[in-house]
Amino acid sequence: MKNVKILFLVCFAIYSSAIIASGRKEISLNGSWKIAKSGLSMNIPSEFNSNVPVPGLIDMAQPSIDNQDTSYRDAIYWYKTIFKIESANSDVVLLKINKAMYHTWVFLNGKLIGENIYSFTPSFFDLKPYLKNNSEENELIIAVGCMNNLPDTVINGSDGEKIKYTPGIYDDVKIILSNYPFLKNIQVAPDIVNQQLRITAEIEAGENNTSDELTYIIREKYSKNEIAKGIYKFPKNKNSITTADFTVSMKNCSLWSPENPFLYELELSTAKDNNTTGFGMRSFSFSKDSSVAMLNGKPYYMRGTNVCIFRFFEDSLRNYLPWDKKWVTKLHQKFKEMNWNCIRYCIGFPPESWYEIADSLGMLIQDEFPIWTGNKAESDIVFKTLSPDNIANEYRLWMRERWNHPCVVIWDAQNESVTENTGAAIKLVRHLDLSNRPWDNGWSPPGEETDCIEAHPYLFIRYFYKGQVSDNGPLIDLLTLDREPGLSPNDRYPNLKGTHFDNAVVANEYCWLWVNRDGSSTELTDVIYNKIFKNIDTPEKRYECYAKNLGILTEYWRAHRRCAAVMHFCGLGYSRPNAPRGQTSDNFINIETLEFEKNFVKYVKPAFNTVGIFLNKFTNVYLPAEETIIPVYVFNDGNEPWGGDVKLYLTRNEQVIDLQEQSCDVKGLERKIIYNKITMPAEKGEYKLVGEITCKNEIIRSIREFKIE
Repeated sequence: MKNVKILFLVCFAIYSSAIIASGRKEISLNGSWKIAKSGLSMNIPSEFNSNVPVPGLIDMAQPSIDNQDTSYRDAIYWYKTIFKIESANSDVVLLKINKAMYHTWVFLNGKLIGENIYSFTPSFFDLKPYLKNNSEENELIIAVGCMNNLPDTVINGSDGEKIKYTPGIYDDVKIILSNYPFLKNIQVAPDIVNQQLRITAEIEAGENNTSDELTYIIREKYSKNEIAKGIYKFPKNKNSITTADFTVSMKNCSLWSPENPFLYELELSTAKDNNTTGFGMRSFSFSKDSSVAMLNGKPYYMRGTNVCIFRFFEDSLRNYLPWDKKWVTKLHQKFKEMNWNCIRYCIGFPPESWYEIADSLGMLIQDEFPIWTGNKAESDIVFKTLSPDNIANEYRLWMRERWNHPCVVIWDAQNESVTENTGAAIKLVRHLDLSNRPWDNGWSPPGEETDCIEAHPYLFIRYFYKGQVSDNGPLIDLLTLDREPGLSPNDRYPNLKGTHFDNAVVANEYCWLWVNRDGSSTELTDVIYNKIFKNIDTPEKRYECYAKNLGILTEYWRAHRRCAAVMHFCGLGYSRPNAPRGQTSDNFINIETLEFEKNFVKYVKPAFNTVGIFLNKFTNVYLPAEETIIPVYVFNDGNEPWGGDVKLYLTRNEQVIDLQEQSCDVKGLERKIIYNKITMPAEKGEYKLVGEITCKNEIIRSIREFKIE
């Protein structure tokens, strides 16, 4: 609890954190709040005897206000703070809560001013009616409920692999002070073909407003070099929302990408308000012809991982880490070091600062709304009351908050759910995104040819059920064929009637060999290790077995070019080796320092290298002096050509006993296959077959272990 203790010891005046701009002031309310717990009555508690950080979760309260070790149920948690402002006469006094769960009520100076039943999108509350005069103290209370008390017409974030559903204000809280004309929302849509930026702004005119000028300035985010400025006249429309819509030239702009995360910022100003948003000049789509991602007009293979932030919220070592920006920055840097360029924020959204960090470091984000209902029978129950209109209401709020982030490239409507409702909801909101990002609709049909489909080809899952391993071992059973990535809408949606979706495939989960951070198997992998890896009986052996097989599977899905994205599950989640045990885990052995398990780095990092190698051979027993052909795939995800020697050698006890070399040139985005004829040694024993290339001074290997008997 080191970080929490430090947080509670920090003394500050909330109102001193104001960020003053021309006409607009933002007052951060982040910090230490008082907290109390009650039953389901809406009577404000009389005593607040604990403190809690905002943002954070209620399990961080000191002294603790709950002894629950399982799910939080049937309670309301009351947050309280005091603030002063010097501009109580401003036209606009808005409270913004970036995200809080589950169900939020806001009281100002003892009066209920509003509520929000949504848990994963921002909420805004008008504080002005009950605000005290300038410099007087105001008492703000924010109450949050429990997941089990939500109405069934809202998305609740249900996840069959979670247990607690800890409530809390888990993102920033601030007060926005300004005057009319007030900028309610800004959307930017980069057009890299014509080198221009489309800008739309929702402007609330106000009762007495006569101004009709909107000033814009575009700067490079870090250098602050001015790129463009000007004035746009918007139509006067008192007491309602006016939309400004115009374009600005961005000649010779720098394009944003994971390799060059170049950022700009747009400042818009009315006569009495201003607002600033960051953005990047980039385009993103999926090609309906080649079924790959297109970043800035060029094919781009996505290699990455997942973050299950709501599962990590239940991790025993979570502490204050999700809100420590240095730690979050280091997490994304560690991901990039693994040769990953993308992340699915899986079954839920992290704090908004995570997206700002992904923007600045250069990570493509598949942003997944926390809907997971599984098969059609389960989905039918949930979506009986969760209608397309209900879902679309939440999608709209999500999109409005996130659409200027260049990192967000895929709207992900849901996870592994079979329903018509999310697809119908997508149709209601798709047009709102002027950048026209593609959508992922889980295990339900894609809405357009340029959307992607989600595949979770967990090949090892067959052994979780009744599948038996052949004498040749699991890899020859699983990987000999060039498989279509399964567990997708093509085999999970029951109403296809012969239709096959040829959309780009995002394989954002695969493997099914998880081990906990302590090297023990998980609830979902006990049977796998017991059935097919019987001699893997220590933590060190499990670490190595998992990493080797994950590396081979990564090579396999990348080399066969059936996936626009190959994304490992899971870069960050929980690890629960003790009861109640967890189903999956991440790959850290020290979560605070973000130290990956060494075998994971050794075998998985090279498997994700931009230029990769894959030995398409899985025989695990050969005869003495047997001749065989080894297909060696060399594939290049980058745009630059690669050239070098492709080595194939046999080793025994780490000693090379046979070596073959061929020079090879692989153009950008291409793949070549080299066939090598090998004569196996006459002596029986254990051997390794190793394919090797060098890329930018990194040695990349593909390894197969076998016996000669």
